[in-house]
Amino acid sequence: MPDRGGGPTGPRIRVGRPSRRARSLLMTLGVLAVLGMAFTMFAGFWTDWLWYRSVHYSSVFTTTLWTKIGLFFVFGLLMAVSVGVNVWLAHRLRPPLSAMSMEQQSLDRYRMGIAPYKKWLLLSVTALVGLVAGASASSQWRVWLMWVNGVPFHQKDPQFHLDVAFYAFDLPWYRFLLGFGFATAILSLIAAALTHYLYGGLRLTSPGARATGAATGHLSVLLGIFVALKAVAYWLDRYGLAVKSSDFKATGNWTGLRYVDANAYLPAKTILFFIAVICALLFFATLWRRTWQLPVIGFGLMVLSAILIGGLYPAIVQKFQVQPNEQAKEAPYVKKNIDATRTAYGIDDATVSDYAGSSSTKDKTQLRDDADTAASYRLMDPNIVSPTFEQLQQVRNYYGFPSNLAVDRYKINGKDQDTVIGLRELNLNGIPKKNWINDHFRYTHGYGVVAAKGTEADSEGRPVFTESDLPSTGELGTYQQRVYYGEKTDTYSIVGGPQKEIDYSDDSGEKTTSYQGTSGVSLSSPINRAAYAAAFNEPQILYSGAIGKGSRILYNRTPKQRVEAVAPWLTIDGVAYPAVVDGHIQWIVDAYTTTNGYPYASRTTLGDTTTDSLTAANNQRVVAQQNQVNYIRNSVKATVDAYTGEVKLYQWDTEDPVLKTWMKAFPGTVEPKKDISPALMDHLRYPQDLFKVQRELLTRYHVTDAQTFLSGSEVWQIPDDPTNKSGDAVPPYYLSLKMPGQQSQAFSLTTTMTPNGRDNLSAFMSVNAEAGTGGYGKITILKLPTGRTVDGPKRVQSQFNSEPSIAESIRLLRGGDSDIEYGNLLTVPLDGGLLYVEPVYVRGGDLKYPLLRKVLVTYGGNTAFEDTLDAALNKVFGVDGSTTTPPDSGTSNPPASGNPTVRQALSDAQKAYDAGQQALKDNDWAAYGKAQKDLQDALKRAEEAQAAADKAAGGSKKSGSSGSGGSSSPSASPSPSGSAGSG
Repeated sequence: MPDRGGGPTGPRIRVGRPSRRARSLLMTLGVLAVLGMAFTMFAGFWTDWLWYRSVHYSSVFTTTLWTKIGLFFVFGLLMAVSVGVNVWLAHRLRPPLSAMSMEQQSLDRYRMGIAPYKKWLLLSVTALVGLVAGASASSQWRVWLMWVNGVPFHQKDPQFHLDVAFYAFDLPWYRFLLGFGFATAILSLIAAALTHYLYGGLRLTSPGARATGAATGHLSVLLGIFVALKAVAYWLDRYGLAVKSSDFKATGNWTGLRYVDANAYLPAKTILFFIAVICALLFFATLWRRTWQLPVIGFGLMVLSAILIGGLYPAIVQKFQVQPNEQAKEAPYVKKNIDATRTAYGIDDATVSDYAGSSSTKDKTQLRDDADTAASYRLMDPNIVSPTFEQLQQVRNYYGFPSNLAVDRYKINGKDQDTVIGLRELNLNGIPKKNWINDHFRYTHGYGVVAAKGTEADSEGRPVFTESDLPSTGELGTYQQRVYYGEKTDTYSIVGGPQKEIDYSDDSGEKTTSYQGTSGVSLSSPINRAAYAAAFNEPQILYSGAIGKGSRILYNRTPKQRVEAVAPWLTIDGVAYPAVVDGHIQWIVDAYTTTNGYPYASRTTLGDTTTDSLTAANNQRVVAQQNQVNYIRNSVKATVDAYTGEVKLYQWDTEDPVLKTWMKAFPGTVEPKKDISPALMDHLRYPQDLFKVQRELLTRYHVTDAQTFLSGSEVWQIPDDPTNKSGDAVPPYYLSLKMPGQQSQAFSLTTTMTPNGRDNLSAFMSVNAEAGTGGYGKITILKLPTGRTVDGPKRVQSQFNSEPSIAESIRLLRGGDSDIEYGNLLTVPLDGGLLYVEPVYVRGGDLKYPLLRKVLVTYGGNTAFEDTLDAALNKVFGVDGSTTTPPDSGTSNPPASGNPTVRQALSDAQKAYDAGQQALKDNDWAAYGKAQKDLQDALKRAEEAQAAADKAAGGSKKSGSSGSGGSSSPSASPSPSGSAGSG
């Protein structure tokens, strides 16, 4: 090569080019890398499609996919074309000659540098902004589907008298369009201005005019579009006031218009709208008058007006009109907020009635009898007895139970029985040897249901199982016991192929099985295997010999995962619970439709209002924890089959317009309510998360009078859980009880409330949780008198702990290495007063799981701490235990007082029991042992005498045994061994 530098040449450095083989190798590696990335992207798409097809919800996948693609291309193309056209137009409007100045000479170098690449540069810039805009727009698929499919609420807001659907479905889409328009105008303006500057249409330091006439007109039009969009924004802001959130010292979180909004901000927004329209017209006028003078004056006027009219004037109104007479000014708007909030959260039908807080009945025997039928006192706390279930019913280490068991109702011997229930789910941490085959092929499923009476314990404090052992047997009949889908199943399994699965083990050895269901995705296709190997980053899926004909891969196996995937427009309750329905184990999942666009309804953050002492410890919250909403409905009941994984969505709220909108968007995904079978209906219940949201709102919105609401004198709070030191709210409890005025018990969800900043009781709240009944969802609030103090949960717990005899008994129970666990503190209305019942468990010594040892009961200032609920109730009401036979599952048994032999035997049992308690306090173990023997003998005599009496009368019903909560007299006290924890 010739030397073009004009000077001497130095030594040449020969740079060797890669060989042809090396170039080919590099090119091959590059192509393979691109193909690998492409296949990985394809694998994610393909496996998603296969999964949705396997659960028969492919329409959800395709509708969502095509909506996202459509929004991506439409808005990406709009953005790209808008920016590209304005760059092209600015280039076309460039001046023919640039001014001879240092500024332009510097720019000439850039112009010459990009001249060969102008088209590619333009395409690159427009493609980039188009991709970003398209990706942003595709994320708005929910907003688009709600807008295009929206159905009316047939409810109008009180300010503008527009249907609520405008705020819930239309306004969010209009705001997105407005935001997109602003982004397009700003990016186009910046791109056009840079192009004009680069090609001389705009000059910063050159002599003469700062802009050519063409550049002035072009940029003025873009500024006019921006200001016109601002005018639209002012107009929409008027309606946005109805759903605007703000802080209001009288109520805290506030949504909707207040006095200053209606009388200052609303007219200000209207005035600013007209000013912005005029300003935009002035910018457009520069096409004919190439001067910035009038548009700049108009824009300055708009900014000044926004400051004075939109900021200063409302502040003056607030200071000099509202603050001097706030309650009178704000009361009409507060009333609108109260009505809208109660409607949006479904609490407008809640009834508040006065409740005395103390009993007026003098007949203690009558009170004692009424206590038997007031509730089915659940002594088995589902949040404590999981370790007991695990210890007694785990059977194998590779099974486990959830830390919080479920509460349900089952018919036992023809009567409804509150039941604590859990599934024996797969626990991979407990398998003998962990490897890929064991984790994903051999140990694939759990086995069986374990259930126990919620109202009873046996003489040792253990649950009274109604379904137990492996395989499970009991009162629940015949059903498919294998659990392939559950809350603890969070990994994939490959089933149905040549590799056999471990089914369960019994005395005859290990049983194997092979999955016979149609769930999951077939791996018979090499493409499917390759896709899952890439998607799960597990190459063994591609070549493992354990995969063959019939192999299917199961994943997304927790009930909440599956429901959320097939219905991504639903908010999922934090708790799924199992039920045996028509021969199958079904997971029942409550799901909600929500919006934050209900005018005047105050917003709440789901994650905050659904947190209590249990969710904080176990991280069981609603899926959309941080979602702020101001409308919620339990509109869908979903089921997931524990064996097949089949997901079904049932329309529960047939009037909910949000659900109707989503059903239009995804037709065929939600089945009608009439398709719910009677067997499934028996196990549906009122959801906890909805109840917790409603109770949080009702601490303030139980008041319907605006003046009282503003005064804050009736504000309540959810008390902290007194049974632990977490500092979190007390959880609501499922309980079958009889509210005042009811003739029979109903399965209910209950909670207590206290005055703000105090520990006495202000209200007891209950909702009928029994689906399929006329009273389902009816919220009842018993309001306690404010003139005197009624003890709340914290005070009741303090009384328990401070009673000298109780404190001493607890000290003895805590002897050695044992410890006490307090169960759910149940509150039951009874004859104007409130009966508190709390089971007490002992864990320690040789036992590593809790056993029910004592029951705490208080009523009307009287407190008892006894071995059984029956004995505690007798002591609280001052009634001889010989005259009362305890309830069985909340139903009173006939009293045994008609039989003198039974009365004498029960009297002897009570004496033996009292002697045993005294011996326990005196640490006299010999006397304690004798008392226990006498107690057992007396109970046996009572049982035999009652059986003889029943037989003589032609009856077949035996007298109650000595189990806790269902005994006719106290059961044996904890033994002095380490297992009893008495030291």
